[in-house]
Amino acid sequence: MIYDRPKFLPGGDSALFVEFGDGIDPELNRRVRELHLAIQEAGLPGVVESVPSYRSLLVYYDPRLVCAEDLMAELDPLARQEGESVFPPPMVIEIPTIYGGHYGQDLDFVARHNGLSPEEVICLHSEREYLIYMLGFIPGFAYLGGVSPRIRTPRLATPRARIPAGSVGIAESQTGIYPAESPGGWRIIGRTPLELFDPAKEPPALLQAGNYVRFAPVSDREFIKIREQIEQTTYRLKQHPFTGEARDESV
Repeated sequence: MIYDRPKFLPGGDSALFVEFGDGIDPELNRRVRELHLAIQEAGLPGVVESVPSYRSLLVYYDPRLVCAEDLMAELDPLARQEGESVFPPPMVIEIPTIYGGHYGQDLDFVARHNGLSPEEVICLHSEREYLIYMLGFIPGFAYLGGVSPRIRTPRLATPRARIPAGSVGIAESQTGIYPAESPGGWRIIGRTPLELFDPAKEPPALLQAGNYVRFAPVSDREFIKIREQIEQTTYRLKQHPFTGEARDESV
């Protein structure tokens, strides 16, 4: 659901949340990214940083330079603008992924939970182009909405202490990739050999909000070959312009 007008909520003594609605929806997220870009272009005094999420934008400000009330007055007209920001053409980044086995220990559970075979889960997971809604949790972790209702699966009741870097998981209507080893409660169905975050690169995160991801199933042999190419810096990332339409998470 998209609100009739944005809501402003305090985020401590030096931040404001600008909420546009409630849910995982491409149009809702576009509004968030539009305000994020508009703030960057406007150069508002006192604004330190803005951080987009699925449905809201967190705006950090310096209270010595601007008060919350004055900042809201500046943000309100920007937040109610629609279709005025021009985004770079979105790209689809191909993520080679090996599914199941010790790379994806929850694949069989996801299949049983949804009354499917593991092969059907792989097919359904890899047939879509997923919008990158936001980055968060840990550096480079991209939240991808739009998982097929046929493979939606709840999070683990107790998160695992260690999830290997590159692990591909499902949590309800979301899918995502762990860019580094970390704790996590998503259902792990596969792994990619790609490096999702490198602080020495610019930008450091491979995936950026507004672009798309498509998972490409690979064999164990292909997985090892790609990993070797990455180590030798000879691997070429596969990507192409996005030509479709963003899917609502209910599709």
